[in-house]
Amino acid sequence: MAALLFILGCGGSGGEKPIVLPASPLLSRDSIGYGVIISSYTHVLDQPQSSAPSQGYVRRGSIVRILERQLVRENGGSIAWVLVEGDYRGWLEESNIQIYDNESQAKTAAGLLS
Repeated sequence: MAALLFILGCGGSGGEKPIVLPASPLLSRDSIGYGVIISSYTHVLDQPQSSAPSQGYVRRGSIVRILERQLVRENGGSIAWVLVEGDYRGWLEESNIQIYDNESQAKTAAGLLS
């Protein structure tokens, strides 16, 4: 009897409306996320290698947009680098930066460093 009620309850009355989900934009990102500089200051380099020329430097608490990550073999080991955009566009060693998913999280973290 319960099975019969279930089957009858599932039957359509003809007046049901289909579920229509709202349109959503394609998931695309022009960056990996945002970063907050955690060292006192660090040089933004022209290329992902320690001997590359400096573009300038950023200070602790600065927020940058992260465009790319790269692992580079150097001096018998591997160093993780991030391509950033902020006051300068260039490469930083990943150890000098804390990475966040969005700018809001980065701003909150930068405020806590003060």
